[in-house]
Amino acid sequence: MKAAVKRYRSRAAGRSDVNCSVKLKRFAAIIIATGILTTSGIPAARAAYTPPYPTLRIGLFFGSNELQSGNLQNVSGLGRGFEFGYFNGNREFVPVGAYVEDTNISMLVDRNMTWHPGDGGGAGEYREGTEGPVVVGCFHAQLDIAYNSFEEAKAVADNYEDSYVKFNSGRFIVLMGSYTTRDEANAAIASMGTGGLVVESGTSNTIAVVKTGTNTMLFEYDYGAGNYLGVRPLPEDDEKCETWFKGYRYRGAFQYARRDGALLTIVNYVEIEDYVGGVIQHEMSNTWPLEALKAQACCARTYALSSIGRHGAAGADLCTEEHCQVYRGRGGSNARTDQATEETAGMYITYNGELCETYFSSSNGGASESCVNVWGTARPYLIGVIDPYEADVAARIPSYNWRITYTQTEITQRLRARGYDCATIVGMAVTRYTPTGNVLTVTMTDANGKTWPFSRRSELITALGVPTQHFNIGNAAWEPGGMYANDPAQPVDTGSQYYAVGGSGQAVAVPGDTVYAITGSGSIEVLTGEDGSSAGGSSSGMVNGVFVINGRGRGHNVGMSQWGAFSMAEYHGKDYIDIIKFYYTGVDVG
Repeated sequence: MKAAVKRYRSRAAGRSDVNCSVKLKRFAAIIIATGILTTSGIPAARAAYTPPYPTLRIGLFFGSNELQSGNLQNVSGLGRGFEFGYFNGNREFVPVGAYVEDTNISMLVDRNMTWHPGDGGGAGEYREGTEGPVVVGCFHAQLDIAYNSFEEAKAVADNYEDSYVKFNSGRFIVLMGSYTTRDEANAAIASMGTGGLVVESGTSNTIAVVKTGTNTMLFEYDYGAGNYLGVRPLPEDDEKCETWFKGYRYRGAFQYARRDGALLTIVNYVEIEDYVGGVIQHEMSNTWPLEALKAQACCARTYALSSIGRHGAAGADLCTEEHCQVYRGRGGSNARTDQATEETAGMYITYNGELCETYFSSSNGGASESCVNVWGTARPYLIGVIDPYEADVAARIPSYNWRITYTQTEITQRLRARGYDCATIVGMAVTRYTPTGNVLTVTMTDANGKTWPFSRRSELITALGVPTQHFNIGNAAWEPGGMYANDPAQPVDTGSQYYAVGGSGQAVAVPGDTVYAITGSGSIEVLTGEDGSSAGGSSSGMVNGVFVINGRGRGHNVGMSQWGAFSMAEYHGKDYIDIIKFYYTGVDVG
């Protein structure tokens, strides 16, 4: 997931201070006066990673998506009711002793609420209001005495009709009924003829718990601001509990918080491996090769832990969408995804002992890209690599080859709508490539001769709407060719093999596809496959009167290609470690 760009998911592999890797079609013999060729970067130290917490906080509904109510239901055979408490600073569930044996409950803001059955057999929800056959009021009759334990208060409540217990700032009180006005509550108290009763109405922190679809009150919770209601399913046997919420099955517990005193923020507190088991089938097909799924599991686990607190304002680490990683609980999981999770449990991708930002995307078009050339931030393990594996499955990748066309009027209007005060655009060309053949900069020329350059992912999307940086314009060649060392104006002589001078002074054949050179200043540089300039072709970028952009792949190009991982596992016998180390340079997995 993906920087704040969700990612079509991709995570590239980088090494030491090298800026990018390159496709080499041949090996050749070469000794560079300023340094010696090497076949790899500086190796990263292997180091195990220990998560700071055993659980992740996944924001199910928060911010603009807060809810007035939220239902929970035990999955049959995997729960027998719920207990209530709160989560401490170590993300541990602290029970307050309160519980219900009802298996289908709803948490509501403590306002006058009405039940609305779901359309077409849906679960339904409570909404604010007083009109309807099922109304839950926010005024109650209260026994004017507090108890030290839930059991003590419950024993008293059992003596009264329509009564229940409220946890109120560390103590327990007994409430009766639910009324929509204070006058109704007072009238009810008068009719009861019972002493010691007063009207109770909750604060902006109070959350009511009812039996779903009814106005039967089960529990209320108010522990002031900052101590939010935790709800945990009660186990029925040795199996892990699972809970229905909004049509998906979830493991773990839930937090219901009125963080701003208004609606409900709902967070799933879930063990790390259960989270991973809820992600990989939504980021890859659950029918894909096991080794590809295992690579995805390691990426998902690492990305999640590297993103702890990303949605801290909502009390969550990650959301459930592509902005972070797609998560739907147990939805879509099967024996294969469970196996991928179990066989990689506790395994993280690190670089020099630190967690990597393991971006990944659907496909890269034939070459991943260095993070710096996509988002402007360098990561030593997110270095672009030529990807030969996608070609084997290109026919299976949805919308892998794509084309975008613009008339002069259309592209001019597009730029003006985005704030560029340009004359009519009359020319468009790639003016700078990356070493892996992806586009770094496109320059447009208007009728006044003014040039408009657009670089990296965000600007290229703004200007052209391209889904990836792997494209050409007009009839330009797909990727510039040749190989260069030190002097981009002087191509390296192409031969059948490259050689490096070893410590013994003997020439040794270079065994890898990516070749690096140590420059005279001591820095390590990759031998680039182009000179950074345009590949030529139509000077205007137009074909038959329109600007034509032809591309391959879908995503931000950084990190792992999911379809490339599929191909590596299915057709090339690569395991998940091979896949990860191909796309993420110099990393350890463990």
